[in-house]
Amino acid sequence: MKITRRKLAAAALVPAAALAQNQPALPRNPDEELNAARDRAKGLSDALARQSVPMDTEPAFQFKA
Repeated sequence: MKITRRKLAAAALVPAAALAQNQPALPRNPDEELNAARDRAKGLSDALARQSVPMDTEPAFQFKA
């Protein structure tokens, strides 16, 4: 099967355009959006706090002055 670059680009753009149309452009209520973001952040923070990490685990990066 032979496909041109234009057909490939068109096929890739159609699903992205369909997804973009389904998402709301602006939040309906900024206060609700802020509270939802805070709830997500707290949930992630709680999930990270439950994880146990051994003391001998090295960090993925080091700060050097």
